[in-house]
Amino acid sequence: MMPDDPLSQLRDIHLPQTGGFWPPAPGWWILAFALLIAIAVLAWLVRRHYRRNRWLRLARAELASLERTASKESQWFTQLNTLLKRSARERYPEEHPEALSGEQWAACLLRHLPDDQVSHQFIVKALVNSPWQQEPTAEPDQALAFARTWLEAQKC
Repeated sequence: MMPDDPLSQLRDIHLPQTGGFWPPAPGWWILAFALLIAIAVLAWLVRRHYRRNRWLRLARAELASLERTASKESQWFTQLNTLLKRSARERYPEEHPEALSGEQWAACLLRHLPDDQVSHQFIVKALVNSPWQQEPTAEPDQALAFARTWLEAQKC
């Protein structure tokens, strides 16, 4: 090789270095932003659902407590009616169910059942009238079954 050969002084071809992972391309920024918004909306919806149904969880817990102390006494039926009225007030505040009694309260309970209301009519009337009777006509197990059915029908 000749020392004054200009071609011998040339270096080999070098490829450009690949770009690093940072900063990401604009598409990745948009995707990350959309993902953060989706996570925030999902968290908000879950929290909203959880808070909306808080009354239902509390009512189920109180119903379980009433189930353990079930008896055919008018005071027990008063407690069950109170639980149902509080639940109805939470779910249907515009109807003011806490002010209803007798036939109106029974009609309110039946109105908010999605299934066949006729099959529940007898137990609802007995449940509504039992707090005012010396010897209640309703059976506690039937009243509890109805209350459980009614509460489950009220989910948001």
